[in-house]
Amino acid sequence: MALLAVEDAQETLLKTAVPVSRRETLKLDAADGRVLARDIQARLTQPPFDASAMDGYALRAADAPEPGATLKVIGTSAAGHGFAGTVGPGETVRIFTGAPVPAGADTVLIQEDAEKLEGHAIRTTFAVTKGRHIRPRGQDFAEGETVLTAGTRLDFSRLMLIAAMNHESVEVFARPLVAILATGDELVPPGTPPGPHQIIGSNTFGIGALVRQAGADVIDLGIVPDNRDRITAAIDKARAAHADVLVTLGGASVGDHDLVQSTLLAAGMRLDFWKIAMRPGKPLMVGELDGMHVLGLPGNPVSSMVCGLLFLEPLLARLSGRPAISRLAMARTATALPANDKRQDYLRARLSRDADGSLLAESYGKQDSSMMKIFAQSDCLIVRPPHAPELPVGAETAVLLLRPLEN
Repeated sequence: MALLAVEDAQETLLKTAVPVSRRETLKLDAADGRVLARDIQARLTQPPFDASAMDGYALRAADAPEPGATLKVIGTSAAGHGFAGTVGPGETVRIFTGAPVPAGADTVLIQEDAEKLEGHAIRTTFAVTKGRHIRPRGQDFAEGETVLTAGTRLDFSRLMLIAAMNHESVEVFARPLVAILATGDELVPPGTPPGPHQIIGSNTFGIGALVRQAGADVIDLGIVPDNRDRITAAIDKARAAHADVLVTLGGASVGDHDLVQSTLLAAGMRLDFWKIAMRPGKPLMVGELDGMHVLGLPGNPVSSMVCGLLFLEPLLARLSGRPAISRLAMARTATALPANDKRQDYLRARLSRDADGSLLAESYGKQDSSMMKIFAQSDCLIVRPPHAPELPVGAETAVLLLRPLEN
């Protein structure tokens, strides 16, 4: 199978991905970041009455067309404790922010524009305007109004709004479920003394974190040795759990000890593509098994994570019904970069800013795909398209951000 361009591989992967249709109902305090599965209508009108927007005095605008009007204070209207009477000619009610505007009043004079007089009276020091400083009933939303629609991602402002509409829970789409399977006789879990020919299996933790940050849930199928029966049993666990995505780590090539691809094919997987024209991450496998997306990521840790960023993260965004995370930015090279070959390169680099605030990307000298320390120290990946010419210092280049930019 010929090497596939990165963009073509991404397009092929995403064109069959549709948002998860499963739904669940959550309390508002558990719904942050989730996506609404149905429209939300207001259960009440907000504000439920004409309310004062300021501390001051509720009065009739006709009684104070000019500064100097004297008005009798006949009562108080506070939040939660409105004035029950009616404001008549020459009268006013002391009012506080959020309190109901009493019957008869049609404006609010702020307290700074009123002079207190003896005998429960005030004198206006500013001309009033009818309707001033009053929040009319229903100004925000009305009972029965559709305020948020299905497909909206919930955040702090939208959860506040839903609560104000008198909903204590919401119906949302379920998170995509991702089963992660690490394979290899050489792998042992962290905290285990490795044998003379073994290494610590770390990819699961990086990919698991990426999955959770993308808004999905994880089933960890553990580390399975290079054994067809054991790999088949793990695949069956993912199917039984109705995972939306099966991510395998390592073993996707076709060497004598790489059994993942052949075992998945024997289980009925449709192989969409294998081998991408990229570095690191060439041996990436993508397929489908009984409606479950299958991503076979390389065993080398950095290759695995780069493929996760380029393929798994956008897939999970599509399955979640959320917009894809935008990681691309432009920077200038801090070091010269050699011409590239036929594969698209992703070079680990650190970011800084020059005197005018522009981003500078400095590539690390060593780019071996097993070197995790450099990857963890990197801020971005410099993107080098196939057959890209040599770039001098100061040239513009695309970068893939690994974490949010700091000022």
